[in-house]
Amino acid sequence: MNIFRTYLFLFFSVLFLNNSTAQINKQQQLEEKRQAILKEIKQINNLLFKAKKEEKSVLSQVEDLNSKITARQNLIRVTNQQANYLSREINNNLAKMDHLRGELKELKEDYANMIVKSYKSKSQQNRVMFLISSESFLQAYKRLQYMKQYAKHRKLQGESIKEKTVALQELNQGLIDDKKKKKTLINENKVAKTKLSKELQTQNDLIATLKKDEGKYASQINKKQKEAAKIDKEIDKLIREAIAASNRAKAKKNGTKVTSSETFTLSPEAKLLAADFTKNKGKLPWPVKNGVVVKRFGNTRHPQLPNVTTYCSGVEIATGNNTKARAVFNGVVLNIQKIKGANNAIFIQHGNYITVYQNIKNILVKKGDKVTTKQELGTVYTKSSGKTILKFLVYQNNKKMNPASWVYKM
Repeated sequence: MNIFRTYLFLFFSVLFLNNSTAQINKQQQLEEKRQAILKEIKQINNLLFKAKKEEKSVLSQVEDLNSKITARQNLIRVTNQQANYLSREINNNLAKMDHLRGELKELKEDYANMIVKSYKSKSQQNRVMFLISSESFLQAYKRLQYMKQYAKHRKLQGESIKEKTVALQELNQGLIDDKKKKKTLINENKVAKTKLSKELQTQNDLIATLKKDEGKYASQINKKQKEAAKIDKEIDKLIREAIAASNRAKAKKNGTKVTSSETFTLSPEAKLLAADFTKNKGKLPWPVKNGVVVKRFGNTRHPQLPNVTTYCSGVEIATGNNTKARAVFNGVVLNIQKIKGANNAIFIQHGNYITVYQNIKNILVKKGDKVTTKQELGTVYTKSSGKTILKFLVYQNNKKMNPASWVYKM
């Protein structure tokens, strides 16, 4: 084995370490995702299934069960991804171990031959004779350099054997750990599939009830949608009026004309606040400490009633009893309004952005107050069914935005 091959081994050792780091990062990402889903399932059970069944309508039971089934299916999917990834890693490690064993065997044989050769010429006399028998000073110098390189090469080979041995031991331990992890994941997936099977059976029973009187339940959903549309219309109107009032006040203060009734006229300070809000897109905290999204932004086709489509202007978050709603960013309380069918709504302005917190009681702030990130605003109202739901909306001027694009991991 020559010096070039030794250096080549060291290069591939570094490459192997980098690849191992990438594999560990992938495993960590999948595990973090799995833990997040497990937490979501726990929250769904705590927040949606504590109330007695007789207090819930069939539609409500179906919606709650859909949330749990979707989370459970995601858990099984991610767990399968983890198990499959570990299978690939185990196979890759087995191949690497075979390769390392071959390299180690060859390296040891090479090193043994070198030791024998070194032993035969180890006497100082032989080395001196090797040098003084040179035909010229240049040849003697080259022979001296060769002897130094040979000694260095022996040292490198010894280090290579040590590193390969350690790498082989680590791979062996990694294989044992990976096989244990895979076995655990497979067992957990079996449990999850059993629970999913029972939930799907319950869902099928509820769907059968829905199908018996599909028109009745479709009418109930449409009625709720009309009520929600009225509330949305009222909120849109309040935001337009707030923008217009804010711009009139600024124009009067500055002695200028009102330039727009649809977008905020911003002061330099408000522009900075809006810029900070924009920079934090996808990083904002949740408007409640603990919760699970039960209705997402936009149009959604009902999974059991395919002819029914629902629309949500923000997100609806199920949370615990007596939970406090909290500001997702620094801002100013723009308005607090009692809205029929939605309790109180708190409007907070962040430059040209507005966040709306709907279904609030026991309000802790007042119009004009400056608020800070995570400051408590009031208590989320609990319905007679036992559900505590916060509706959260995000606007840029008078345009609705998807809150999930702004809030961290929503």
